[in-house]
Amino acid sequence: MIGLGLRGKRERALRKAGADSALGRHLAVAPPRRSTPTSTVPLLAVDLETTGLDPKTDQILSVGFVPVDGEVVDLSGARELVVRAEGEVGQSAVVHGLTDDVVAGGRPLAEVLDVVLEALTGRVLLAHYSPIEEGFLSMACRRIHGAPLALRVVDTLELERRLTTNEYDDPRAGSLRLGTARRAHGLPPYSAHAALTDALACAELYLAQRAVFSERGTTSLGGLTR
Repeated sequence: MIGLGLRGKRERALRKAGADSALGRHLAVAPPRRSTPTSTVPLLAVDLETTGLDPKTDQILSVGFVPVDGEVVDLSGARELVVRAEGEVGQSAVVHGLTDDVVAGGRPLAEVLDVVLEALTGRVLLAHYSPIEEGFLSMACRRIHGAPLALRVVDTLELERRLTTNEYDDPRAGSLRLGTARRAHGLPPYSAHAALTDALACAELYLAQRAVFSERGTTSLGGLTR
């Protein structure tokens, strides 16, 4: 049986979520076509801080995002939102610094998710090692809206893999780490594990990578996405 393409997945999710939901409104707007020039494609760089790596058992603690319009990072659209956690943050606070008292003052996940869905509407998700962002956001959509999230995605880790000889490098280590990949493109170091900072770092890395791909003849979205 041939699997559904992105359009079919979005249509099926729209039927489940309902047109009046935040997810439904997002899904009703088609993402950019694969033929869209990379010089004009709208993306949203997204980073999540979580209590762990499993969307089924761990929680989103904060979301950072920033729009990328073609060749420009739009800082006026940048946002960072803390999510009110259910239960304790645990040892993950050592990594991201989001302690129990900080997340206690956050916003409900449903409210934060709706903001993210609106920001993603009509855009491509941009992330570094996108399975984290895709997995957690889609799980949140399932729990809150009854349907998964179906996106067009550009992953800067995968782009960097294609630009290096380290085809089988572990995505959590080595040359494919966000900071290391930025250094390879002459970008300055940023502190890691703050959602908005990491989203901005990803956006800047993407622009550097896009320039290299463009020089090599890849000038449409389809050449960068999966």
